[in-house]
Amino acid sequence: MKTISAAEANRHFSSLLREVSRGVRITVTSRGKPVATISAADQIGRRERVAARRALLSRLRATPATGTRNWSRDELYE
Repeated sequence: MKTISAAEANRHFSSLLREVSRGVRITVTSRGKPVATISAADQIGRRERVAARRALLSRLRATPATGTRNWSRDELYE
């Protein structure tokens, strides 16, 4: 991950976008403190989907199955 000041990001924004399109994540700082991260839009969507999937699977594993029983083949096709 690359780190850059807000002032420099402002001066070189188009080149930063080219880097981001190649997969580089950039942290923007103000007065030495991180204030933003620039990353490709598809990377953000993927990370959110992966996090949501993990959270769902975790909840499903933690929840005991209730009201379950064995079904016959005939019952399944009714």
